[in-house]
Amino acid sequence: MIDLKEIKNKIFKKENFYCLIIILSIFIIDRYSKIEIIKNFADTSFYLNDFLNFNLVWNTGIGFGLLSSNDVFFYNIFTLLILSVISILIYLALKSEFKEKFIYSIIIGGALGNLYDRLIFKAVPDFIDIHYHNFHWFTFNIADVFITIGVLSFLGHGLFIKENNK
Repeated sequence: MIDLKEIKNKIFKKENFYCLIIILSIFIIDRYSKIEIIKNFADTSFYLNDFLNFNLVWNTGIGFGLLSSNDVFFYNIFTLLILSVISILIYLALKSEFKEKFIYSIIIGGALGNLYDRLIFKAVPDFIDIHYHNFHWFTFNIADVFITIGVLSFLGHGLFIKENNK
């Protein structure tokens, strides 16, 4: 039988509140950066230095422009897949210890930022263009930075931290 009191106690832990603050902070930072870029650089690139430009690109694919497509069916499938992954991450975060919750929160915050754009704009605004001479890395945004930090932290934690605890 499902114990609602136990579920309530797990969900309303203080550490879950802290993680919610992390998720919302990342989401707000991402939204603010995208709003500013859309407002100020929609028609032009902004040269910062020899390695970094701000150049607005609308991404219909997944992270870093991979699997971009104008096909509505594939776009909707990717969006549902992303929503499913976010849901799984939320579930895992609720069941995890604080270190893992923190890592999941970083990923969730970034993923929600990009999901919001997919739902509202039907594309994700990417604008950070790192380059060296004619070589350009994939254009990305602040949400992608947090997702990448979260995934790398998750891998590092899984590979190195847990092995040290054994």
